[in-house]
Amino acid sequence: MPVEVRIPTVFRKFSGEQSSVEVDAGTIASVIDQLDQRYPGFGGQLLTEDGQLHRFVNVYVNDEDIRFSGGLRTELSDGDVVVILPAVAGGSA
Repeated sequence: MPVEVRIPTVFRKFSGEQSSVEVDAGTIASVIDQLDQRYPGFGGQLLTEDGQLHRFVNVYVNDEDIRFSGGLRTELSDGDVVVILPAVAGGSA
């Protein structure tokens, strides 16, 4: 059973308008690599030039923030759900 990756609206233009895709289990880094291979340029939206997760991108595995579970090296198991969310900021004047 593969891993489900849920893609928010803002990134769907990089995933062929798919709201979710399935990839092989591995690490978060390998998931991003698979997404980039399938949808060229997708990885560049998530990672900095030095291969780190952009500050404005949050990634969760089964509702757990990967920043507290190993970052890009977080291991995935078949059936896990990965959610990619852009950080939202705002306020009032």
